[in-house]
Amino acid sequence: MYKQNRFCSDVGIQYPIIQAPMAGVSTPALAAAVSNAGGLGSLGIGASDVKSARKLIEDTRSLTNKPFNVNVFCHEPASRNDQVERAWLAHLSPLFAELDEMVPETLNEIYTSFISSDDVFDMLVETKPAVVSFHFGLPSDEKIHALKKRGIYTIATATNPDEARFVEDSGINAIVAQGIEAGGHRGIFEPNATDEKLTTSVLTRKLVAQSSLPIIAAGGIVDGAGIKAAMHLGAEAAQLGTAFIVCPESAASNDYRAALTSERSLKTKLTSAISDRPARGIVNRLICHGDSDKTVLPASYPVAYDAAKKLHSAASKQDNFDFAAYWSGQGAPLKRALPADTLVKLLVNECNW
Repeated sequence: MYKQNRFCSDVGIQYPIIQAPMAGVSTPALAAAVSNAGGLGSLGIGASDVKSARKLIEDTRSLTNKPFNVNVFCHEPASRNDQVERAWLAHLSPLFAELDEMVPETLNEIYTSFISSDDVFDMLVETKPAVVSFHFGLPSDEKIHALKKRGIYTIATATNPDEARFVEDSGINAIVAQGIEAGGHRGIFEPNATDEKLTTSVLTRKLVAQSSLPIIAAGGIVDGAGIKAAMHLGAEAAQLGTAFIVCPESAASNDYRAALTSERSLKTKLTSAISDRPARGIVNRLICHGDSDKTVLPASYPVAYDAAKKLHSAASKQDNFDFAAYWSGQGAPLKRALPADTLVKLLVNECNW
């Protein structure tokens, strides 16, 4: 039996295993299955409107009475620039032409940041999930303190020691140390700043040494050996994303699952060509073309993501899935396609708890 540490005791979970939020892939069924198995399930609501986000929380609550995490995006609102957006669409125009699709005339800011979304904040204060986590930065001190006053445990992602200091100074309860191996979007606060691209192991050790908060290791961890290694480095929990994408409870498409279970998962790349924020995914036509001309800047996040989603929508109608954002960590070849509760039990056994 695992002897609970500070993080597990404070959150109220049995095992130091967190299913990463993964907006667009996480579901109430997945989060509930992980939480019911003793880990911490998560919902990613950064891409959801307040009505949809509330329903995700309510549906998860109908499936579990255990703690679960709700994750929000704290990016700066898009810096709209018509010239940059037109140039980016022109750069992508050959891909639209391949699909016999007209290039969109305009792009939209498809996600609202939690920084400026009082409706989502009010909803979280009202529904009071056990845990709320932040990605891409931090909300105001007022929002953080209000959530904590409601008894909500707070977590934020950091990709370097400086970000971790901001997190600790803000009063957040715990820090996710997101290494460069991680799939999906890096939680870097300022995407145009120099990124040292620290590995999960190095970043975890640095943050354990400098911070008094619980550190959660994330990036490239898909099995019990990875979890044990993270704990030996001083982490109080491990967060796994790619490992849970192929669970039947996730919302991943059949082609996404096929890509993750094929040799394609051996080749991932960190790119800003899909959304304007660095993110790691399985290499495809969109990533290769998007990165082919470094002189053309993507439209601001999340406006650039609107173009990528339009390409994927057009391609998928033709059963062409080479324009999808198949986010994946470098540990993908080690994943196992199992029901979520079975996977958690296997991870626990592999850790010899």
